Amino acid sequence: MRQPNKIRIAVLLVVALFLGNKQYSVRAGDSQPHDKVNTAKSTKYIIIVTGSELLSGIYPDGHTYFLTRTLRPLGLECVGSMSVDDKQADLVEALRYATDKVDLVIVTGGLGPTDNDITREALSDFTGITLKEHPDVLQEMARRFRVSPDRLRENLRRQTQVPTEGTYFRNTQGTAVGLVFEPAEAVIVALPGPPRELQAMVRNGLVPYMSRRFGTRLPGCSLMLRFVGLGQSQIDQSLEDNVPLAPDITVSSQFEGGRVDFTFSLPEDTPQDRARLLELKQKIMKHLGEYVYADDETSLEEHILKLLKTRGERLALAEAGSGGSLAAALSSADGDGQILAGAYVAPTVEKLCHLLAIDNDERTGSTSGDQRIKRLAAAAAEATGSQWAVVVGEARRDENGSGYVEVAFKMPDGRMESRQVRLRGTGELARSRLSTQLLDQLRRRLK
Repeated sequence: MRQPNKIRIAVLLVVALFLGNKQYSVRAGDSQPHDKVNTAKSTKYIIIVTGSELLSGIYPDGHTYFLTRTLRPLGLECVGSMSVDDKQADLVEALRYATDKVDLVIVTGGLGPTDNDITREALSDFTGITLKEHPDVLQEMARRFRVSPDRLRENLRRQTQVPTEGTYFRNTQGTAVGLVFEPAEAVIVALPGPPRELQAMVRNGLVPYMSRRFGTRLPGCSLMLRFVGLGQSQIDQSLEDNVPLAPDITVSSQFEGGRVDFTFSLPEDTPQDRARLLELKQKIMKHLGEYVYADDETSLEEHILKLLKTRGERLALAEAGSGGSLAAALSSADGDGQILAGAYVAPTVEKLCHLLAIDNDERTGSTSGDQRIKRLAAAAAEATGSQWAVVVGEARRDENGSGYVEVAFKMPDGRMESRQVRLRGTGELARSRLSTQLLDQLRRRLK
């Protein structure tokens, strides 16, 4: 076994021992979390986070934070976390180090359909446990893409392979199932990289598995509120100012792309505890209710589709500056394709006009940008028989150099609204934030 200073990974152990919640943005009322929540059997584990984007500074590592603060109250003690590149040799060497130290290793990322998603095969080679298509996973994947199993693309079918010695966790938020390899030396769990997928899988799959496999305690009762349109620090400040917390209520938060989840937990799960959390929810809603879109695992996309379905209405999209990110987000949540009636994506407003067969006279001349995207919204709604339409114009810059897009909303009563929406950041991150802003504006109009 090589010494840890020779492991060929880009970032070595960044956390040696986690001695308490004081190291994280977790608070328990006005005092530190009670030690009594850690009375369960202690199981030590190491986290391996994969992804070159983490090592190049594109994204921060939020997985270590989420996993440690979620699993510690259950009797699981993280003794280290490391980040490695998307290279099989680096991951295997990190696995050698981790499995020599602990009985449980949690690997995040690298389970997707692309060529650099190497985690599945690397874990199979390392453990000597073969992979095999699971019929239930295959059927679920085929249902998700609305094709027969034999018509699934090869890269998607690869995601239906699970260990022959171990088990898997269902993915309620995406396509890649979690994998559990159970060799004699140590249990290795592989979780998907996208935060929403990983977090739901930890709560619904990993936590119950840990209780069965290692005898860790199950969580007490908790309340999760999902916010949009307000920053994490603003929510935290409002809670501190307006909603006093009892010392035994632990508060934790997670944010991604303009969406913030706050979880309020109690160490026990009794009717009295659940009543306390319900009362807490009512107090929070009084001050911050307009920013809350769910009190469960429902995503923002699913919430909007539910609002539309309840009203018996459908939605059309036409996107330039958002690059189809709205359509991708909503179509993945609209499993039966009943609510999203159609989506048009083009690099320019001019090409969107061409797709929607808008006359040349209406595309040019004295027509303003605002009028053009409103005309596009009307055309998209008419072409798809939709009551609602959202149109995203091209990305532009104002006189100060700030990026923005012009957006139009067409409502069921025929009203049109347009506004400029600022762009924050660049690339995929900017599009993700833009999608969240637009979905939030649509949510507010649907309420």
